[in-house]
Amino acid sequence: MPASPRRPARLQGRVFRGSRAVADGLITPAELRSSAWRPLFRDVYADARLEVTHRARCAAAAQLVLPPGVVIAGRSAAALYGAASVAGNEPVDVLVPSGQRFGPVSGLAVHVGTIDGADVTLRRGIPMTTPTRTCWDLAQWLPTEEAVAIVDRLAHNHLVALASLRANARARVGDRGWKRMVRVAALADAGAESAPESRLRVRIVLAGVPTPVTQFVVEREGRFVARLDLAWPHLKVAVEYDGLWHDDPEQFHRDRRRLNRLLGDNWIVLPVTAKRFREDFDGFLEELRQALNSRSR
Repeated sequence: MPASPRRPARLQGRVFRGSRAVADGLITPAELRSSAWRPLFRDVYADARLEVTHRARCAAAAQLVLPPGVVIAGRSAAALYGAASVAGNEPVDVLVPSGQRFGPVSGLAVHVGTIDGADVTLRRGIPMTTPTRTCWDLAQWLPTEEAVAIVDRLAHNHLVALASLRANARARVGDRGWKRMVRVAALADAGAESAPESRLRVRIVLAGVPTPVTQFVVEREGRFVARLDLAWPHLKVAVEYDGLWHDDPEQFHRDRRRLNRLLGDNWIVLPVTAKRFREDFDGFLEELRQALNSRSR
């Protein structure tokens, strides 16, 4: 039976620079290649028993890889703000000031751009872009619906005010990427409660359908009946995104009872599953247009 890999006490549960650990005599190069350690970046290792989240990778990059002036940005900054879900093994987005040379580095997605002092903040010891600058970079680096989904979450969490973000975008007319920022800011909605709902709303609006109201509350005689993901209240048409919860029988029945109450109030409610959104969006869009047109008449 092979011996267990050696884990010096000073390295247990830690992220560390491999060359330093070898130079200090804590471990040999051969031991560093054992299953006891997980490489994160070049010459940066973690105890393999640690859960390496994206937040942990961002912290390791900031402490052990990034030179002064380079900051965490984009989706990685949004993840640190709690506004995006990024897997632990995905590259860390970093922003390098124009004129400064850095990269490429395996495990980092390196972007170059102008950085003002007001664009950077320190959060739990990690230098990163502010929420407003993060929105700007997301608008440049991601497809529109993905950027809007994250900006929605930043706004929902009160990290950015959409009115200020839109004013900021208009004030920077002529700057590189300003048109993309204006578009993303115009499409963003702080009422959105999930990324899939945001993507669905953006795709609907970009298809030419009037912008819906998010999380619209339906009441009957002053009493709560339901809250709808997307609604056109004046036409009594709504769209509900069915996420993973629809595999829960109890939740399924609760939701169907809620929809039955809405049908009693003459609402047209169109449910959309993740599968249909992914594979038959055009078919769903035709049904939505028919519903809106029938009520418009």
